Amino acid sequence: MPPSLNVLLRSRALKLRLVVPDAGSPVLDGPVSWVHSSDLEDPTPFLDAGQLLLTDGTQFPVEGGFRTGYDGYVGRLVKHGIAGLGFATQVIHGTLPPALEEACRNRGLPLLEVPDRTPFIAVIRMVADYLAKEEHARAEWSLQAQRAISRAALRPDGLTSILGELERQLHSWVALYDAAGNYVRMPRNRPVPSDIAGDVTAKVRSALDLGARSASHLDIAGQSVTLQTLGRKGSLRGALVLGAIEPLDPARTDIVNSVIGLASLALEQARTLDTARRHLRAGVFEQLLAGSTDVAVKTARQVWGQLPRDPLFVTASRQENPAPNLLEALELLADDHRGAVFYALRGDLLVVLAGRQHQDKVLELLQRHGVCGVSSETAMEALPGALEEARRALRRATELGRAAVEFSELSDGGMLGLLREEKAGPVARGLLQPLIAHDAAEQTDLLATVREWLANDCVWDKTARRLGVHRHTLRNRVDAAGRILGLNLDGMRDRLELFAAVQFLEEAQSRKG
Repeated sequence: MPPSLNVLLRSRALKLRLVVPDAGSPVLDGPVSWVHSSDLEDPTPFLDAGQLLLTDGTQFPVEGGFRTGYDGYVGRLVKHGIAGLGFATQVIHGTLPPALEEACRNRGLPLLEVPDRTPFIAVIRMVADYLAKEEHARAEWSLQAQRAISRAALRPDGLTSILGELERQLHSWVALYDAAGNYVRMPRNRPVPSDIAGDVTAKVRSALDLGARSASHLDIAGQSVTLQTLGRKGSLRGALVLGAIEPLDPARTDIVNSVIGLASLALEQARTLDTARRHLRAGVFEQLLAGSTDVAVKTARQVWGQLPRDPLFVTASRQENPAPNLLEALELLADDHRGAVFYALRGDLLVVLAGRQHQDKVLELLQRHGVCGVSSETAMEALPGALEEARRALRRATELGRAAVEFSELSDGGMLGLLREEKAGPVARGLLQPLIAHDAAEQTDLLATVREWLANDCVWDKTARRLGVHRHTLRNRVDAAGRILGLNLDGMRDRLELFAAVQFLEEAQSRKG
């Protein structure tokens, strides 16, 4: 901090005398950024706010009659934000002009008397030495703080120690949030003030949802807060929030930037491990679908502790480019509940398994990033059928533009209610049997092709992109399926016939699964 007027007044070497205001006034504790001397009638163009102005009064007449001139002079200094005025006596004026003292008192401008034996350069040098000493102390503090942060980074609990040390150095609360925007409680750190905790969490989640590196200084309920996201663009790992008690100067800013870099590095080092774990999740999920439950359970027990227990829900969400913080949040949710929540990626389909106890948290998270479909409550051994239910519910949610649709909503009434009576399944299989037999004999996937085509509302380009084929290839395959089934798929009637048959067949298969 720069010196104050009180610091200058306490100096025995300068022998300054306080004239205005009375001793003890808080204005005397304001910082003096520099000292400037001038005898101009209007020196303000050459001054900055917060400076102390020294003058010997050459611009003022020695005789009286200048009362209004003093008032205008002082008014200009006050308007410009000058910290105080030092007037030298026994140089031009034998005593301090009473009208100047009156103007300073009326305007609230601190006035100091500078005796003739105190040169202006002595006042300037004292302020300069004080500022240099402060700058050296600040540089020394910054160096020591950087060393303390570096030592903390070498401890086994590196990230926790780093944030604890940052809080100690800055004398302010520091909070870490994970990729889902959840507050991570650090044992050595003070908690976020309860009156702003909810608003801070909302700001953090908004910043993370943008997916970009950002730094912002916010005012929340009158409290200054600095928010910095951690990680790379498109791969954010969390956020660091600092509640600043005082504005951050360059030295403190350097410390914060160092901690951000170290925290980002610590979080980034876990990225390779996270990627490997997601590949492992995908493999375990395929084992579950294939019925190799024992192998999947043994693998999961070694990595996650367990798999979700029966009964469970299967929730599906289409995520062509899943947000990294969504996957991070699912990973954290699974870790928090020791495997009671399981997720896996199958191409662009994100699948989550969870029991009723944790299903609400899963839906809350997925609905922030798109729509989802939920199966009926099921057992792990019936996973293939439940996955198909979730996919069908997802398609319906997409069609309706709803955040979530449960499969029970599809099967409780309407035409699909016939499925409960198991009357439509045999009819559907009979209609599609020629195509099923053709695929088996010729090793083709015409049934899967028309299923995808129908799922995409018979839109050629969209379906072709989904299947990774040219639209002409897709049209040839659909035409071939129509010929095998004896249907004209250019017409609405036969398309509806095929659509109903495919839906009924899938439902019958899911019930058996």
